[in-house]
Amino acid sequence: MKILKILWILFFIVSCGEKENHPYTFYYWKTNLKLDQEEKKVLDHAPVPFLYTRFFDVDKVGGKFQPVAVITKDKSFQTDKQIVPTVFITNQTLLGISREEIRFLAESIHHLVQKKAEEYHLKINNEIQIDCDWTAGTRDDYFKFLKELKKISGKEITCTLRLHQVKDKKQTGIPPVDKVYLMCYSTSSPLEKSDKNSILDVNILKSYLSKMEDYPVKKIEVALPIYSWGIITNHLGKHKLINALSKKDLNNPNFKKMSDFEAEVLKDGFYFGNYLNKGFTIKVEEISKEQLEDVTRFLQKKIPYFNIIYYQLDSKFVLDRKF
Repeated sequence: MKILKILWILFFIVSCGEKENHPYTFYYWKTNLKLDQEEKKVLDHAPVPFLYTRFFDVDKVGGKFQPVAVITKDKSFQTDKQIVPTVFITNQTLLGISREEIRFLAESIHHLVQKKAEEYHLKINNEIQIDCDWTAGTRDDYFKFLKELKKISGKEITCTLRLHQVKDKKQTGIPPVDKVYLMCYSTSSPLEKSDKNSILDVNILKSYLSKMEDYPVKKIEVALPIYSWGIITNHLGKHKLINALSKKDLNNPNFKKMSDFEAEVLKDGFYFGNYLNKGFTIKVEEISKEQLEDVTRFLQKKIPYFNIIYYQLDSKFVLDRKF
């Protein structure tokens, strides 16, 4: 009887552990599809058989739709993962769009995705993911576009879901898709003066997603940040970003450390490919394992099951990180 009881407890612990296990993969967001040794190793270990790959952005320039930064592929690129084409559309692309333009946009996106997949011999799956920060003013046309793209492509159309689109779902509406990707980052603007981490502030995220369990689309995957940057502030209080800085980069004899994540430049010069003047400050924002675990635990209470897609696959962000 005692042995049975112990076995039952062990089974319960293992079951709970399985419930908390979230298979993961990555977004690939660079313009040239190329993997270095570290990126390939990390991707090969990812249990989800997909790589979410940005193919191009769409913007409206001079009143015309334009593909921007269309992906290229290095000859060396190889992976066993199926590629999920992901397309970012600016919100301004959808402003004042006509029915004919919606159809034209859907056709153009479908054809360019197919063209790039064939040209580069990419093994794509049956999904196109659309990433757009749509608003109350563009929601109706955006939702028409998603339906049109599904009709034209014959593929499963999915889309990203930002935190404000969950919180303000009555205003922003529910997209006509079967699956959404919840973007758990960009909780505030890095260009505003704030003591919060603009990539991910867990308390802000929890307040935005307090009613996540009521969201009508039930198939939800979760995108979590692993990227970092440095926010440079000049003498006038103006900010700019330098990608992929970490707190280790602040260990420089020409910097005066103000905290673990902040430093002041003591000597004019080139740092991280940028000319910085004496008196400029650098604030590094990066994401800890503890923050990611906190978000995951919170979401487990809201979403019954989800995979994780880390943003983004880059050796600068995956090196020394345990997944």
